[in-house]
Amino acid sequence: MDGKVKKQKQHQQKHSGPKAEKKKLKKQNGSTEEDERKRNPKAFAVQSAVRMAKTFHRAQDIKTKKHHVPVVDRTPLEPPPIVIVVVGPPKVGKSTLIRCLIKNFTRQKLTDICGPVTIVSGKKRRLTFMECNNDINSMIDLAKVADLVLMLIDASFGFEMETFEFLNICQVHGFPRIMGVLTHLDAFKNNKTLRKTKKNLKHRFWTEVYQGAKLFYLSGMVYGEYQNQEVKNLGRFISVMKFRPLVWQTSHPYILADRIEDLTDPERLRTDPKCDRTVSLYGYLRGTHLKNKGQVHIPGVGDFQMSDVNFLPDPCPLPGTQKKRALNEKERLLYAPMAGVGGVVYDKDAVYIDLPANHVKQLQEEVRPTTELVQSLIETHVTLDAKMAASKVSLFSGSAGLDTTDISEQSGVQEGLREIHVWDAHTQTQRRKVVFTGLEEDDVSGSSSDEDDDGSDQENQEEEDDLSTFLKEVRDKSEKATKGSTPPVKKRKLEEMKGEEEVIAEAPAFADSEDELERGEADSEGEGEAERAGDSGHCSKESEEDSDDEEDGDEDDESMEEEIGADDSDEEEEQGTFKWKEGLQQKASAAFLRHQEAAPNLRKLVYGSVVEAEDSEEEEEELGGLFRVNRPQKSKKVQADALDCSHFNPDISHNWELEEMLNSIRDCFVTGQWEEGQDAATLLKEDEELYGDFEDLETGKVHKGMTGEQDQAEKSESDEDETDDEDQQVKMDDEEVQKNKRLEKKRRLKERFDTEYDDGDATYFDDLKEEMQKQAELNRAEFEDMDDESRVQYEGFRPGMYVRLEISSLPCEFVTNFDPHYPVIIGGLGTSEGNVGYLQMRLKKHRWYERILKTRDPLILSLGWRRFQTIPLYHIEDHNGRHRLLKYTPQHMHCGASIWGPITPQGTGFLAVQSVSGVKANFRIAATGVVLDLDKSVTIVKKLKLIGYPYKIFQNTCFIKGMFNTVLEVAKFEGASIRTVSGVRGQIKKALSTPPGAFRATFEDRLLMSDIVFLRSWYPVSIPQLYNPVTSLLLPVGQKDSWSGMRTVGQLKHDLGVRNKPSIDSLYKPITRAPRHFNPLHIPKELQKALPFKSKPKLLQPKGKVPRDLKRASVIREPHERKVAELLRALSTVHHYKKKVAQRAHHAKHKEFLQQKEKDEEAKMKRMKDARKKLYRIMGQKDQKKQRSSLKGTPQDD
Repeated sequence: MDGKVKKQKQHQQKHSGPKAEKKKLKKQNGSTEEDERKRNPKAFAVQSAVRMAKTFHRAQDIKTKKHHVPVVDRTPLEPPPIVIVVVGPPKVGKSTLIRCLIKNFTRQKLTDICGPVTIVSGKKRRLTFMECNNDINSMIDLAKVADLVLMLIDASFGFEMETFEFLNICQVHGFPRIMGVLTHLDAFKNNKTLRKTKKNLKHRFWTEVYQGAKLFYLSGMVYGEYQNQEVKNLGRFISVMKFRPLVWQTSHPYILADRIEDLTDPERLRTDPKCDRTVSLYGYLRGTHLKNKGQVHIPGVGDFQMSDVNFLPDPCPLPGTQKKRALNEKERLLYAPMAGVGGVVYDKDAVYIDLPANHVKQLQEEVRPTTELVQSLIETHVTLDAKMAASKVSLFSGSAGLDTTDISEQSGVQEGLREIHVWDAHTQTQRRKVVFTGLEEDDVSGSSSDEDDDGSDQENQEEEDDLSTFLKEVRDKSEKATKGSTPPVKKRKLEEMKGEEEVIAEAPAFADSEDELERGEADSEGEGEAERAGDSGHCSKESEEDSDDEEDGDEDDESMEEEIGADDSDEEEEQGTFKWKEGLQQKASAAFLRHQEAAPNLRKLVYGSVVEAEDSEEEEEELGGLFRVNRPQKSKKVQADALDCSHFNPDISHNWELEEMLNSIRDCFVTGQWEEGQDAATLLKEDEELYGDFEDLETGKVHKGMTGEQDQAEKSESDEDETDDEDQQVKMDDEEVQKNKRLEKKRRLKERFDTEYDDGDATYFDDLKEEMQKQAELNRAEFEDMDDESRVQYEGFRPGMYVRLEISSLPCEFVTNFDPHYPVIIGGLGTSEGNVGYLQMRLKKHRWYERILKTRDPLILSLGWRRFQTIPLYHIEDHNGRHRLLKYTPQHMHCGASIWGPITPQGTGFLAVQSVSGVKANFRIAATGVVLDLDKSVTIVKKLKLIGYPYKIFQNTCFIKGMFNTVLEVAKFEGASIRTVSGVRGQIKKALSTPPGAFRATFEDRLLMSDIVFLRSWYPVSIPQLYNPVTSLLLPVGQKDSWSGMRTVGQLKHDLGVRNKPSIDSLYKPITRAPRHFNPLHIPKELQKALPFKSKPKLLQPKGKVPRDLKRASVIREPHERKVAELLRALSTVHHYKKKVAQRAHHAKHKEFLQQKEKDEEAKMKRMKDARKKLYRIMGQKDQKKQRSSLKGTPQDD
């Protein structure tokens, strides 16, 4: 091989053959399906009506399943960047994926991913990437603002608990689009295992999200990055994905802050480091419109009032509208201030500068800062003290420059100040006298300085010339250098200001060099504005407007003089005679201005003058491109004698000499063309044709209509050709107008006919979508023509704007403990969402959470934008409408919950966790639910049993004590039903005087003194008022996931080592029951007679004692008798043993006999079976012989 790579063979399309012919026919005739239908209609006919109906129904079901309730499209024309949240457990590759996606879209590398990273991914789409760390607070917050979730899963390990927790959070707060990404696939060495794992993970992911959810596979890493093709495919999916608007996001404005600035006064910080801070937060506005001075909530910090909101230029703008297939290098923008990347941003807090990564090589070769001052310092060839010695400063434009000698003299005076202590005898105090050491030297050298004035002037002039030429060279170089490196924001502003600079040629107040200042003064003097040139630039806005008007008026006068000079001398003489006509335009414009000033502008009267962004930027003059000149005289607040802002001054009076201005109002007059077909010439001609001759009835004079020929005769000969052409043109126009009218009429009739008789394929769903589309277009067109400043005052800041929020009372810990890895979300609140009250909810314990939830145990809820701790009361509704308090949440069942918390709209979902500190091994989401009601209409009651004891019993009435304490309590419960433990029901009747609390009650049956009476009652429970926001963002860096609020009773006892003291009544004790003696059963004699004999009591005599003589005597044996008995017992034992052995042998012998008998039987059966087979065979053979003989026939011998 000589190093050359073998080139692959290119694919050649076939130009002949059956395939090529088929393709040619298809291109020529289009689809051949219609021809096939015509040629063989039976092949396309319906074979089965039932199958056709099923197919049709299935197609309709699939079509209908795709329908969703149409929502009015409120997305702005320039939508905000799409928020993409990258979620996953630790060490799964989140940061690597974000870096690869950013590199794919912008060709730039980011080393550290901090905070939101905004990029331009296409012509109409921007993306904001945000990494979600392993903290449940961040997971909850980002799930509320995410448009797309990239869920990373470690395929070598499987699903982890964080994945399921985030999915459940998303289900509660509105499900965004979710895409799974499998990483660590290179850990599998066996392809079969890899395929099986992919399939299992995919189906489990589909179970959790939805069937067919997209799951990407990142097969491996190359040099610490994922493979380019896989990342590119993922980026393509992200770029074309469509998003469904979520209810909470579309009804609330919110901002994902990408930049934070502390605006607190440094002096205040020095005196009180822990004072509340004034902070400005920056980010793209999303959701709905944001009103100024509204209330917002920052999750993890709290509720705040916005002190100011304004919009800024977009730091990451979309590319131009020209049609092209891809973005060029300059349009691949990346903006991530928290990660140290972004464009140039100018606002009143800071100037933010970024050097793009794609120009790093160029910057390394030639480092050129973007500011003029720094460039001039870099390119200088003279030392700084030499330049300072030769420099001059002019404090005011047009004033004499201050030399270094003057400054040194003044500084010498200042340096020579010293004090001496003098004792004053009158006041009896020591006074400090100031001594000026430079006074004597000035007096002495005064004459010599006067003498040297002439020579020094010449030297100074030479120095000034040298200095001006040197500064001019420096400025020219800096201008060349800054041509390619001007910040994009400044470029845009310079282009906008170019038009105004052409009109107003104002001398720069602080020029880079004196020759520039002189050039500005010379230009202004040439235009006849010496007064403006001498001004130091401290003029008010009104005076600038007046000067603009004067300049415009002067230009108009000059143009008029040129036109007058071009006319003939006869016209000049006539103009000289009519002196009163001079200056008519100036007089008319002055009168018009006075009239406009007299009529107030209502919008400006209400809202005040709207200062445009461009004006404010023009007023802020920059010195050397870096420092701003503070002009308090220009500010609106200083102008005490300024004009009323409600009076409107027009910018310029119209020049009616121009043909364009005349044409713009030509159709406003009678002779103009008002509408199509209503031209004045055409209408006059129609009148002449219709009303040719008429007679004046008063005078009797006959007027004849003028025909075209008479008109031509009256006109001069020179105009004959022109009039012929005009008449022909009028006729042609008339015919064309009539033809257009007829066509328009036909079209309208056709449309009316179609709408009446043709229903078409339009369905109700299509009509609904069309209606929503019209509403969206109407919403967009309402404020489309207004500028942003005015539009913001009417509708608020619209989504898609890059806004700056200023909040004046943030806790100092938010700034000191700020961590860019945690999201800062500013969520706008509705009118009543800032209040706190009672909320009724429906709640269900999560089936994966191990423990049941107990009433009055503190619980952390995520509701709306907020995360807060509260004490819920769980209850369930009985069949009679009573809300009964529950001690614990039921298993696999919903229950009600009442809390004290922030007012949130009904139907808002929420989730509950018991703790947000640390990482638990088990599932952390305790419960989920939805808000039902926003008041205290539900009364929760709990069961209360009151116990009493009878102390007097009269038949079915008894007196009971111990249940109540006072007569008043008894009176409250009169008529209540009571019951005994044995089940006898009763009712409270009346209170007794003594003892207090005793009452009379009646029962169904007679009570016993041992009975216990109880009353079942319901007691209302009050809801605890606890609302404790989770302030996790105020914790120190590294401890933001360790927020702990109120502890449960069980946690307190565990931490403090407190053991429960059991109730004495609850302890198990031995039961000692006294024996009860029952009276004998007494049956009356009459009843005994009626009873059958079996039931009659038997009167038997009790058996007496057996006399001694009848008792059996005990026998005592003799020794000989005992020996005989023992011998007999031994013999009987031997006999029994022998008998058992004989029986055992007999059984074994019998068993063998039975086995032998069974064998004999089997042999006998076999012999009989064989004999039967033999017999059947012989009989079958005989039958076959008979059949054969019968077929052959009888022999002849017979």
